[in-house]
Amino acid sequence: AMQLIGKEVIAVLGPQSSGIAHVISNVLNELHVPLLSFGATDPTLAALQYPFFLRTTLNDLHQMRAVADLVSYFGWRELVAVFVDDDYGRNGISVLGDALAPKLAKISYKAALPPGPPAAAVDAALIQANLLESRIFVVHVNPDTGLDVFSSAKKLGMMSSGYVWIATDWLPSVTDPSQAVDPATADRIQGVVAFRHYIPESNLKAGFASRWNGLKNRRTASFNTYAMYAYDSVWLLARALDSVLRSGSGNLSFSADPRLLQGAGLNFSALRIFDQGGALMGVLVETNFTGVTGEVRFDRDKDLIRPAFEVLNFVGNGFRRIGYWSNSSGLSTDLPASPRPANGSSPANNQHLSVVLWPGDTAVKPKGWVFPNNGKPLRITVPYRVTYPEFATKDNGPLGVQGFCIDVFEAAVALLPYPVPHEYVLYGDGKRNPSFSNIVNDVSQDKYDAAVGDITITTNRTRIVDFTQPYVESGLVVVVLNREEKSSPWSFLKPFTWQMWAVTGIFFIFVGTVVWILEHRTNVEFRGSLRQQLVTVFWFSFSTMFFSHRENTLSTLGRLVLILWLFVVLIINSSYTASLASLLTVQQLSSRIQGIDSLISSSDPIGIQDGSFAYKYLIDELSIAHSRIKIMKTQADYVDALVRGPDHGGVAAIVDELPYVELFLSNTKCRFSTVGREFTKSGWGFAFQRDSPLAADLSTAILQLSENGDLQRIHDKWISPNGCSSTQSNQSNENHLSLNSFWGLFLICGIACVIALTVFLFRVLLQYTRYSSEVAHPERGTVETPQSRRRSASFRDLIEFVDKKESEIKEILKQRSKDSNRGGQSS
Repeated sequence: AMQLIGKEVIAVLGPQSSGIAHVISNVLNELHVPLLSFGATDPTLAALQYPFFLRTTLNDLHQMRAVADLVSYFGWRELVAVFVDDDYGRNGISVLGDALAPKLAKISYKAALPPGPPAAAVDAALIQANLLESRIFVVHVNPDTGLDVFSSAKKLGMMSSGYVWIATDWLPSVTDPSQAVDPATADRIQGVVAFRHYIPESNLKAGFASRWNGLKNRRTASFNTYAMYAYDSVWLLARALDSVLRSGSGNLSFSADPRLLQGAGLNFSALRIFDQGGALMGVLVETNFTGVTGEVRFDRDKDLIRPAFEVLNFVGNGFRRIGYWSNSSGLSTDLPASPRPANGSSPANNQHLSVVLWPGDTAVKPKGWVFPNNGKPLRITVPYRVTYPEFATKDNGPLGVQGFCIDVFEAAVALLPYPVPHEYVLYGDGKRNPSFSNIVNDVSQDKYDAAVGDITITTNRTRIVDFTQPYVESGLVVVVLNREEKSSPWSFLKPFTWQMWAVTGIFFIFVGTVVWILEHRTNVEFRGSLRQQLVTVFWFSFSTMFFSHRENTLSTLGRLVLILWLFVVLIINSSYTASLASLLTVQQLSSRIQGIDSLISSSDPIGIQDGSFAYKYLIDELSIAHSRIKIMKTQADYVDALVRGPDHGGVAAIVDELPYVELFLSNTKCRFSTVGREFTKSGWGFAFQRDSPLAADLSTAILQLSENGDLQRIHDKWISPNGCSSTQSNQSNENHLSLNSFWGLFLICGIACVIALTVFLFRVLLQYTRYSSEVAHPERGTVETPQSRRRSASFRDLIEFVDKKESEIKEILKQRSKDSNRGGQSS
């Protein structure tokens, strides 16, 4: 190539190697000679660094995006990259890592192979990779030695079920796409998924194939996609050169550059600059035509537009096309269409591929990982607790640890469809609780593979490790001491507020008066002297409180009012009884602390558990002074500090997580209780290193434990289910029944009384009108005197009329009616 450059070359086609393209491009840049490469796919051959380099095939940048989309489509998070250790391999895999990062995936191991590696080197690289957990392998090597990788993998048993092999476009370039794959080759690549340049069908493509088949003395029976890109590259250069010559630029010329004549004593006099190189390069980039590979046109980065690949699945003696990838639609079973948006990202939705037959002749999607086959079990750290050892602590048994958290983890692991070899390592000295933040940090720094225990899931911790689904709901609560209040001689008045007592008393008298009015004219028990009637009203009113009234109601309206009132009395009695019982039996708190708000506003000391995240939370989030916080190392410290109180060197309250508090209340026979509500919401989970696939699988297992009831049974085994209530009301006014709870009942009763009185008065007025008319005209033809008119209109007469028994009024009216009839017959 260097010898040809010295012969006044105006353009270079090739080379097929990215490494050689790097070297030649540096020289051609100085000579202003365009380099058209149909085989150099290295993404670092950028237009800015090599202004005279033009890639006439697809950039590996797009192919690595396609590989990343495929990995993301199947939900895999880690993969092993097997690549040739040169510019082509290293730079391609580097771009693959960048493409995987936005999809939350990564390259966990890079198995580099030297160019033209011996079989022993390939075996050693694959054996090392097979010791790791990932079973996703991406092979990006040179076509001449690529099949040796699959030969070694076949020999090592790595082409069986559970493995995934993804090859870049080198594999389709060495297999004949028009004929059956050689049986020996096909046996090595069963189940492999590979990418091939997508070239749409056209008459030009068919004509090219026909002319190829008509060639004599050709080396190969068929051609690959790179041959068509090479063919279009020749036509591209021819069209551009023709355009330059026709543009009137004159003859092509070369000139010497003084910089090239001075080179550390070397003779570069034969190297000359192509004067029209810049113009030719500009025409090449602007050229647009339809070739064998489709539309030949370049974007502003000098890359071919609309990159697309076919996704092939090698099965049997051939392959199946399971879909396509393009920068517009991502993975799809539809033909590639329009270009991708400017941001270059694949659409997250509507990704689809046909069924894939993986190694081992299975259509079941491989999990993509196994436990490392390097003889090392998972190192799981467990907090060596001093307080609340029921959750996790040291044990002399085979596991070395025991507790509620350990049993949950073991039960979840037992549900996994694969074995999980693991060993427990205690964290702490057993003299005080360890720092749970330090435990999580050590897991993130690869000192341990996981942490199992009562580890609270917090925002800061989720940034450095992965947690499973919470297996216990948790949250911070405030614990105070219970003290019984001295009984008051007026405790019986506490169930109702004074407004409720007043309205109830008024309604007793009001309803009694209404019933007396309704019953007075018809019921003998509601008649008598004024004193007797007053006594009757009050006796009847308050005796209904105990349903012990002796008087019978005879009128319909009286019975209606009484029924509604007895219903109201029943509700009031029941509510009063329940409230009084609660007040006399529930212990009331004498502490000033009513919840987290009053605790913050006070200056009293606060106790927290040793090693708890509550320490930082109270200081950082609630701005509580360090001096107010006291560390409690044992449950005895809890009891002693709360009993002594803030005035005698103790604490006003303890802030701790709900599971600990429930156990503490149960162990102390409910001498203490919580006030207020949980002021944080979180849970306990198992911590794993970032991107560990075990976290997701164990989350599913924990949900299964919860659904089948095993999680509750484990909880009851370690934590007594007969514990006391974790919260008791400390708001005395919450036990006082106010008028707001009963005004609806009083309203209904009052309306019923008003309606009954209205009906009663209307009936009385009708009777009085008739009665006064009969009395004023005892016989037909009698003239009414002024004195009789005044008497009939007298209010006193009305009262006297109402006071009379209704039966007497009816008898008088009946008698008057008979006398009137006899008088009419005499006339």
